[in-house]
Amino acid sequence: MQGTKIIITQTDYGRLRQIIERSRDLPSKDAEHLDALEHELESAIIARAADVSHDLVTMKSRVRVLDLGSGRELVYQIVFPGEADLARNRISVLAPIGMALLGRPAGAVVEWQVPSGMRRLLILEVEYQPEAAKAAA
Repeated sequence: MQGTKIIITQTDYGRLRQIIERSRDLPSKDAEHLDALEHELESAIIARAADVSHDLVTMKSRVRVLDLGSGRELVYQIVFPGEADLARNRISVLAPIGMALLGRPAGAVVEWQVPSGMRRLLILEVEYQPEAAKAAA
């Protein structure tokens, strides 16, 4: 992942902090991912939901990306850990790809290390963002 600060809504920040705090006391296979998420949150820019751009990836956003290695377009939804479902392209925020996308705008290139090397995705479009949907309603 890159070293730029993410932008996150106050609501998402609060819920993610709760997940981190509740998980601290439990033995977890996600301990490393929780630490990485906590590190991202410590340096994040916290914003009101009404103030975030509609092309920013927030929790529950559905985002269309281009895999710069394979040239394939993919669509993912960033969800909380208990809602993840790979068959439905619902990616946990604790997964490296979920963490890489969260808080980044359309047009950004995100990258993270995988066993086979560096994976890079270009965020093409935020197809759905809960904050934008509420503003339009």
